[in-house]
Amino acid sequence: MQAWSRRHFSRTTAFALCAAALATQSTWSWAQTAVPDQVPPGTVLRIGDPKTQRALELSGEIDKLPFKVEWANISGGPRTLEAFRGRALDIGAVADIPPLHANWTNLPARIVALGFRKDAVDHPIYKLGISPGAKIDRLEDLRGKKIAYSPGQAQGALILRVLQKAGLTQKDVTLVEMPSTGDVYVSALASKLVDAAPIAEANQPRYLANYGHQGAKVISHGLKDDPWFLYGPVRELDDPAKAAAVREYVKAWARASRWIYENPEKWIQGWYVQNQGLKPEDGAYLVRSAGEPEIPERWDEAIERLQATIDLLATETNKPRLKSADLFDRRFEQVAGQALKSR
Repeated sequence: MQAWSRRHFSRTTAFALCAAALATQSTWSWAQTAVPDQVPPGTVLRIGDPKTQRALELSGEIDKLPFKVEWANISGGPRTLEAFRGRALDIGAVADIPPLHANWTNLPARIVALGFRKDAVDHPIYKLGISPGAKIDRLEDLRGKKIAYSPGQAQGALILRVLQKAGLTQKDVTLVEMPSTGDVYVSALASKLVDAAPIAEANQPRYLANYGHQGAKVISHGLKDDPWFLYGPVRELDDPAKAAAVREYVKAWARASRWIYENPEKWIQGWYVQNQGLKPEDGAYLVRSAGEPEIPERWDEAIERLQATIDLLATETNKPRLKSADLFDRRFEQVAGQALKSR
Protein backbone atom coordinates (compact mmCIF):
# COMPACT_ATOMS: atom_id res chain seq x y z
CA MET A 1 0.00 0.00 0.00
CA GLN A 2 1.28 3.41 -0.93
CA ALA A 3 0.68 6.52 1.15
CA TRP A 4 1.12 10.11 0.21
CA SER A 5 2.38 12.73 2.66
CA ARG A 6 0.28 15.83 2.53
CA ARG A 7 1.58 18.60 0.35
CA HIS A 8 0.44 22.16 0.78
CA PHE A 9 0.15 24.15 -2.38
CA SER A 10 -2.01 27.10 -3.33
CA ARG A 11 -5.31 26.44 -5.00
CA THR A 12 -6.58 29.98 -4.47
CA THR A 13 -6.96 30.78 -8.16
CA ALA A 14 -8.72 27.53 -8.96
CA PHE A 15 -11.10 27.88 -6.05
CA ALA A 16 -11.84 31.50 -6.93
CA LEU A 17 -12.75 30.45 -10.46
CA CYS A 18 -14.89 27.64 -9.08
CA ALA A 19 -16.72 29.99 -6.73
CA ALA A 20 -17.30 32.45 -9.56
CA ALA A 21 -18.65 29.71 -11.78
CA LEU A 22 -21.02 28.58 -9.05
CA ALA A 23 -22.21 32.13 -8.55
CA THR A 24 -23.10 32.48 -12.23
CA GLN A 25 -24.86 29.12 -12.52
CA SER A 26 -28.62 29.17 -12.77
CA THR A 27 -28.82 27.30 -9.48
CA TRP A 28 -31.99 28.86 -8.20
CA SER A 29 -34.43 27.70 -10.86
CA TRP A 30 -35.24 24.63 -8.79
CA ALA A 31 -36.21 26.84 -5.85
CA GLN A 32 -38.84 28.56 -7.98
CA THR A 33 -40.28 25.46 -9.66
CA ALA A 34 -42.89 23.37 -7.88
CA VAL A 35 -42.52 19.62 -7.99
CA PRO A 36 -45.34 18.05 -10.09
CA ASP A 37 -48.00 16.20 -8.12
CA GLN A 38 -47.64 13.07 -10.25
CA VAL A 39 -44.64 11.32 -11.74
CA PRO A 40 -45.06 11.42 -15.53
CA PRO A 41 -45.26 8.02 -17.24
CA GLY A 42 -41.93 6.76 -18.53
CA THR A 43 -39.86 8.61 -15.95
CA VAL A 44 -36.58 6.86 -15.11
CA LEU A 45 -34.43 7.60 -12.07
CA ARG A 46 -30.89 6.26 -11.79
CA ILE A 47 -30.11 5.66 -8.12
CA GLY A 48 -26.92 4.68 -6.30
CA ASP A 49 -28.18 3.63 -2.87
CA PRO A 50 -27.55 -0.12 -2.38
CA LYS A 51 -28.61 -0.16 1.26
CA THR A 52 -32.04 1.34 0.61
CA GLN A 53 -32.45 -0.84 -2.46
CA ARG A 54 -31.97 -3.94 -0.32
CA ALA A 55 -34.31 -2.67 2.39
CA LEU A 56 -37.02 -2.06 -0.20
CA GLU A 57 -36.52 -5.58 -1.55
CA LEU A 58 -36.72 -7.17 1.87
CA SER A 59 -39.77 -5.13 2.90
CA GLY A 60 -41.62 -5.87 -0.34
CA GLU A 61 -41.86 -2.18 -1.21
CA ILE A 62 -39.52 -2.04 -4.18
CA ASP A 63 -42.19 -2.74 -6.81
CA LYS A 64 -44.43 0.03 -5.46
CA LEU A 65 -42.25 2.88 -6.71
CA PRO A 66 -44.26 4.85 -9.31
CA PHE A 67 -41.38 5.19 -11.75
CA LYS A 68 -38.71 3.02 -13.31
CA VAL A 69 -35.48 2.69 -11.36
CA GLU A 70 -32.08 1.86 -12.79
CA TRP A 71 -30.21 0.77 -9.68
CA ALA A 72 -26.45 1.29 -9.62
CA ASN A 73 -24.19 -0.58 -7.22
CA ILE A 74 -22.46 2.66 -6.33
CA SER A 75 -21.78 4.02 -2.87
CA GLY A 76 -19.32 6.42 -1.30
CA GLY A 77 -18.52 9.98 -2.19
CA PRO A 78 -15.83 9.58 -4.91
CA ARG A 79 -17.67 6.93 -6.93
CA THR A 80 -20.97 8.79 -6.66
CA LEU A 81 -19.41 12.04 -7.85
CA GLU A 82 -17.68 10.25 -10.72
CA ALA A 83 -21.04 8.78 -11.78
CA PHE A 84 -22.66 12.21 -11.59
CA ARG A 85 -19.98 13.66 -13.82
CA GLY A 86 -20.46 10.84 -16.31
CA ARG A 87 -24.24 11.43 -16.26
CA ALA A 88 -24.68 7.83 -15.12
CA LEU A 89 -26.51 8.65 -11.89
CA ASP A 90 -29.28 10.99 -10.75
CA ILE A 91 -29.34 10.42 -6.97
CA GLY A 92 -26.70 9.08 -4.57
CA ALA A 93 -26.53 8.30 -0.85
CA VAL A 94 -23.52 9.79 0.92
CA ALA A 95 -22.23 11.43 4.09
CA ASP A 96 -21.95 15.19 4.52
CA ILE A 97 -18.72 16.01 2.69
CA PRO A 98 -19.41 14.75 -0.88
CA PRO A 99 -22.09 17.39 -1.62
CA LEU A 100 -19.59 20.06 -0.60
CA HIS A 101 -16.86 18.53 -2.72
CA ALA A 102 -19.20 18.36 -5.72
CA ASN A 103 -19.97 22.08 -5.50
CA TRP A 104 -16.33 22.94 -4.86
CA THR A 105 -15.35 21.11 -8.03
CA ASN A 106 -17.88 22.83 -10.27
CA LEU A 107 -20.70 20.29 -10.16
CA PRO A 108 -23.71 22.14 -8.71
CA ALA A 109 -25.61 19.63 -6.57
CA ARG A 110 -28.27 19.78 -3.88
CA ILE A 111 -29.33 17.71 -0.89
CA VAL A 112 -32.87 16.31 -1.09
CA ALA A 113 -33.10 14.18 2.07
CA LEU A 114 -31.17 13.79 5.29
CA GLY A 115 -31.04 11.67 8.38
CA PHE A 116 -29.18 11.45 11.67
CA ARG A 117 -28.77 8.92 14.44
CA LYS A 118 -30.53 9.52 17.74
CA ASP A 119 -27.98 9.95 20.54
CA ALA A 120 -25.35 10.35 17.84
CA VAL A 121 -22.40 10.81 20.22
CA ASP A 122 -23.16 7.40 21.73
CA HIS A 123 -23.70 5.85 18.28
CA PRO A 124 -20.80 7.13 16.16
CA ILE A 125 -20.12 5.87 12.67
CA TYR A 126 -16.37 6.16 13.26
CA LYS A 127 -13.98 5.65 16.12
CA LEU A 128 -10.29 6.42 16.12
CA GLY A 129 -8.31 3.29 15.51
CA ILE A 130 -4.99 3.37 17.38
CA SER A 131 -1.98 1.54 16.04
CA PRO A 132 -0.35 -1.13 18.24
CA GLY A 133 2.16 0.56 20.51
CA ALA A 134 1.01 4.11 19.82
CA LYS A 135 0.61 5.91 23.12
CA ILE A 136 -2.76 7.51 22.46
CA ASP A 137 -5.44 7.31 25.13
CA ARG A 138 -7.21 10.62 24.58
CA LEU A 139 -7.54 13.11 21.76
CA GLU A 140 -4.84 15.41 23.15
CA ASP A 141 -2.35 12.56 22.76
CA LEU A 142 -2.57 12.95 18.98
CA ARG A 143 0.01 15.72 19.17
CA GLY A 144 3.10 14.72 17.20
CA LYS A 145 1.42 11.62 15.75
CA LYS A 146 0.80 10.44 12.19
CA ILE A 147 -2.89 10.39 11.26
CA ALA A 148 -4.56 8.92 8.18
CA TYR A 149 -6.31 11.63 6.20
CA SER A 150 -8.60 11.52 3.18
CA PRO A 151 -9.43 14.99 1.86
CA GLY A 152 -12.80 15.34 0.19
CA GLN A 153 -14.38 12.62 2.32
CA ALA A 154 -16.20 12.52 5.65
CA GLN A 155 -13.25 10.84 7.37
CA GLY A 156 -10.96 13.74 6.44
CA ALA A 157 -13.34 16.35 7.78
CA LEU A 158 -13.79 14.31 10.95
CA ILE A 159 -10.05 14.36 11.59
CA LEU A 160 -10.01 18.16 11.31
CA ARG A 161 -12.92 18.35 13.75
CA VAL A 162 -11.12 15.99 16.13
CA LEU A 163 -8.02 18.18 16.04
CA GLN A 164 -10.15 21.24 16.67
CA LYS A 165 -11.78 19.59 19.69
CA ALA A 166 -8.39 18.57 21.06
CA GLY A 167 -7.06 22.12 20.73
CA LEU A 168 -4.61 21.05 18.03
CA THR A 169 -3.90 22.21 14.50
CA GLN A 170 -2.54 20.50 11.43
CA LYS A 171 0.91 21.80 12.38
CA ASP A 172 0.76 19.71 15.56
CA VAL A 173 0.40 16.40 13.70
CA THR A 174 1.42 14.73 10.45
CA LEU A 175 -1.50 14.10 8.14
CA VAL A 176 -0.82 11.18 5.83
CA GLU A 177 -3.03 11.25 2.76
CA MET A 178 -4.47 7.94 1.64
CA PRO A 179 -7.80 6.66 0.35
CA SER A 180 -10.25 5.53 2.99
CA THR A 181 -11.70 2.72 0.91
CA GLY A 182 -11.68 -0.96 1.84
CA ASP A 183 -9.08 -2.00 4.39
CA VAL A 184 -6.60 0.77 3.61
CA TYR A 185 -6.88 2.47 7.00
CA VAL A 186 -6.84 -0.80 8.91
CA SER A 187 -3.76 -1.97 7.03
CA ALA A 188 -2.03 1.36 7.63
CA LEU A 189 -2.69 1.06 11.37
CA ALA A 190 -1.58 -2.58 11.54
CA SER A 191 1.66 -1.81 9.70
CA LYS A 192 2.21 1.28 11.87
CA LEU A 193 2.30 3.49 8.81
CA VAL A 194 0.04 5.77 10.83
CA ASP A 195 -0.63 6.04 14.55
CA ALA A 196 -4.34 6.83 14.28
CA ALA A 197 -7.10 6.62 11.71
CA PRO A 198 -10.89 6.96 11.75
CA ILE A 199 -12.25 3.49 11.11
CA ALA A 200 -15.89 2.76 10.41
CA GLU A 201 -17.97 0.62 12.72
CA ALA A 202 -17.94 -2.29 10.25
CA ASN A 203 -14.15 -2.53 10.52
CA GLN A 204 -13.79 -1.99 14.25
CA PRO A 205 -14.53 -5.54 15.53
CA ARG A 206 -12.24 -7.10 12.93
CA TYR A 207 -9.44 -4.65 13.69
CA LEU A 208 -9.61 -5.40 17.39
CA ALA A 209 -9.93 -9.16 16.83
CA ASN A 210 -6.91 -9.27 14.53
CA TYR A 211 -4.59 -6.80 16.25
CA GLY A 212 -5.94 -6.26 19.75
CA HIS A 213 -3.48 -8.78 21.16
CA GLN A 214 -0.69 -6.58 19.81
CA GLY A 215 -2.04 -3.52 21.59
CA ALA A 216 -4.39 -2.12 18.94
CA LYS A 217 -7.45 -0.32 20.26
CA VAL A 218 -10.14 2.19 19.38
CA ILE A 219 -11.09 5.36 21.23
CA SER A 220 -14.18 7.54 20.96
CA HIS A 221 -13.95 11.05 19.57
CA GLY A 222 -17.10 12.37 21.26
CA LEU A 223 -18.43 14.15 18.18
CA LYS A 224 -21.54 13.78 16.05
CA ASP A 225 -20.41 12.13 12.83
CA ASP A 226 -23.77 10.75 11.74
CA PRO A 227 -25.33 12.81 8.91
CA TRP A 228 -26.33 10.89 5.81
CA PHE A 229 -27.78 12.54 2.73
CA LEU A 230 -29.47 11.86 -0.55
CA TYR A 231 -28.26 14.34 -3.14
CA GLY A 232 -28.10 14.88 -6.86
CA PRO A 233 -26.93 17.29 -9.56
CA VAL A 234 -28.96 20.45 -10.05
CA ARG A 235 -29.34 19.63 -13.74
CA GLU A 236 -31.32 16.51 -12.80
CA LEU A 237 -33.35 18.22 -10.08
CA ASP A 238 -34.28 20.91 -12.61
CA ASP A 239 -36.10 18.24 -14.62
CA PRO A 240 -39.74 18.31 -13.39
CA ALA A 241 -40.31 14.62 -14.11
CA LYS A 242 -37.19 13.57 -12.26
CA ALA A 243 -37.96 15.93 -9.39
CA ALA A 244 -41.35 14.25 -9.00
CA ALA A 245 -39.65 10.84 -8.97
CA VAL A 246 -37.10 12.07 -6.43
CA ARG A 247 -39.93 13.14 -4.12
CA GLU A 248 -41.41 9.63 -4.27
CA TYR A 249 -38.02 8.06 -3.71
CA VAL A 250 -37.41 10.23 -0.66
CA LYS A 251 -40.66 8.87 0.79
CA ALA A 252 -39.55 5.29 0.12
CA TRP A 253 -36.08 6.00 1.52
CA ALA A 254 -37.56 7.31 4.77
CA ARG A 255 -39.86 4.32 5.18
CA ALA A 256 -36.99 1.94 4.38
CA SER A 257 -34.80 3.60 7.03
CA ARG A 258 -37.50 3.03 9.60
CA TRP A 259 -38.13 -0.54 8.40
CA ILE A 260 -34.47 -1.38 8.98
CA TYR A 261 -34.69 -0.22 12.58
CA GLU A 262 -37.96 -2.04 13.25
CA ASN A 263 -36.88 -5.32 11.64
CA PRO A 264 -33.35 -5.93 12.93
CA GLU A 265 -33.29 -9.72 12.47
CA LYS A 266 -34.51 -9.54 8.88
CA TRP A 267 -31.99 -6.78 8.19
CA ILE A 268 -29.10 -8.64 9.75
CA GLN A 269 -29.81 -11.72 7.66
CA GLY A 270 -30.84 -10.01 4.44
CA TRP A 271 -28.19 -7.29 4.33
CA TYR A 272 -25.24 -8.05 6.53
CA VAL A 273 -25.15 -11.83 6.09
CA GLN A 274 -26.49 -12.40 2.58
CA ASN A 275 -25.31 -9.18 0.93
CA GLN A 276 -22.20 -8.14 2.85
CA GLY A 277 -20.93 -11.61 3.78
CA LEU A 278 -20.69 -10.90 7.51
CA LYS A 279 -21.34 -13.26 10.37
CA PRO A 280 -24.69 -12.81 12.12
CA GLU A 281 -22.99 -11.63 15.30
CA ASP A 282 -21.12 -8.94 13.36
CA GLY A 283 -24.37 -7.82 11.78
CA ALA A 284 -25.99 -7.67 15.20
CA TYR A 285 -23.11 -5.51 16.45
CA LEU A 286 -23.63 -3.07 13.57
CA VAL A 287 -27.36 -2.85 14.20
CA ARG A 288 -26.75 -2.04 17.85
CA SER A 289 -24.05 0.44 16.91
CA ALA A 290 -26.32 2.32 14.51
CA GLY A 291 -29.11 2.79 17.03
CA GLU A 292 -32.32 4.50 15.99
CA PRO A 293 -32.55 6.74 12.91
CA GLU A 294 -33.85 10.27 13.16
CA ILE A 295 -35.32 11.89 10.05
CA PRO A 296 -36.32 15.48 10.86
CA GLU A 297 -39.10 17.43 9.17
CA ARG A 298 -37.09 20.63 9.47
CA TRP A 299 -33.55 21.03 8.20
CA ASP A 300 -32.38 24.02 10.23
CA GLU A 301 -30.11 21.99 12.52
CA ALA A 302 -28.58 20.15 9.58
CA ILE A 303 -27.93 23.43 7.78
CA GLU A 304 -26.26 24.85 10.89
CA ARG A 305 -24.10 21.78 11.37
CA LEU A 306 -23.05 21.71 7.73
CA GLN A 307 -22.16 25.41 7.85
CA ALA A 308 -19.84 24.74 10.80
CA THR A 309 -18.15 22.02 8.73
CA ILE A 310 -17.84 24.33 5.73
CA ASP A 311 -16.31 27.07 7.88
CA LEU A 312 -13.78 24.64 9.33
CA LEU A 313 -12.78 23.32 5.92
CA ALA A 314 -12.58 26.84 4.51
CA THR A 315 -10.15 27.77 7.28
CA GLU A 316 -8.10 24.57 7.32
CA THR A 317 -8.01 23.66 3.60
CA ASN A 318 -8.58 27.00 1.82
CA LYS A 319 -11.88 25.89 0.33
CA PRO A 320 -14.45 28.52 -0.76
CA ARG A 321 -16.80 29.43 2.07
CA LEU A 322 -20.10 28.17 0.71
CA LYS A 323 -23.43 29.06 2.26
CA SER A 324 -24.82 25.76 3.48
CA ALA A 325 -28.46 26.82 3.12
CA ASP A 326 -27.89 27.08 -0.63
CA LEU A 327 -27.00 23.38 -0.81
CA PHE A 328 -30.39 22.09 0.33
CA ASP A 329 -33.32 21.77 -2.06
CA ARG A 330 -36.02 22.71 0.41
CA ARG A 331 -38.83 21.64 -1.88
CA PHE A 332 -38.17 18.21 -0.36
CA GLU A 333 -37.69 19.33 3.24
CA GLN A 334 -40.84 17.84 4.77
CA VAL A 335 -41.29 14.92 2.39
CA ALA A 336 -39.47 12.26 4.42
CA GLY A 337 -40.90 13.24 7.79
CA GLN A 338 -44.45 13.37 6.47
CA ALA A 339 -44.01 9.99 4.79
CA LEU A 340 -43.20 8.47 8.17
CA LYS A 341 -46.24 10.10 9.77
CA SER A 342 -48.56 8.68 7.11
CA ARG A 343 -47.34 5.07 7.36
